[in-house]
Amino acid sequence: MASKNQQNPPALRTISDFKNKLQGGGARPNLFEVVLAFPGDLSISNNVVNEARFMVKAAALPASNIAPIDVAFRGRLLKVAGDRTFDTWTITVLNDTDFGIRGAFERWMNSINRVTDATGAVNPSDYQADAFVYQLDRDGSVLRKYKFHDVFPTNISQIDLSYDSSDTLEEFTVELQVLFWTAAADNAGGGAGDIN
Repeated sequence: MASKNQQNPPALRTISDFKNKLQGGGARPNLFEVVLAFPGDLSISNNVVNEARFMVKAAALPASNIAPIDVAFRGRLLKVAGDRTFDTWTITVLNDTDFGIRGAFERWMNSINRVTDATGAVNPSDYQADAFVYQLDRDGSVLRKYKFHDVFPTNISQIDLSYDSSDTLEEFTVELQVLFWTAAADNAGGGAGDIN
């Protein structure tokens, strides 16, 4: 007699079964849009913000981390849930000839810690802003929205210059610290709802 916890072997699955489950043809990693915001005191023009919607060529949907805490008991380890942590968020930006986006990030970092005298903003609300990533469907509609709360840049990468480089555009990465993120399904038919 089989145990009540024992599972029956799965039925044979076909490619047609798989096709029927792949609703919408799957989400595509190249269909996304990043919307940046900058602290108001920097007076970054709306043109730079709008340009960033096109020039941010790579980003990431956030990871989700809850660290385990190991509690020892009589030679065994009990794992209990620890604190949630949020990874650094990195974006890759194409550099246009006006250096608009790079210049905005350089001004943002300089407002936090000035290169001339190491002074800068001390109130977090003065140097933090929100950012968004939209996962798009093939028709341009939004499948899911991630909001990164209270981000600020901690690294702007160098741009390598070389006589040997041709047929390419300059690009750079920006690492932003994230207080926390939230997610929401913008598509009413989506199966993944808000997590908040």
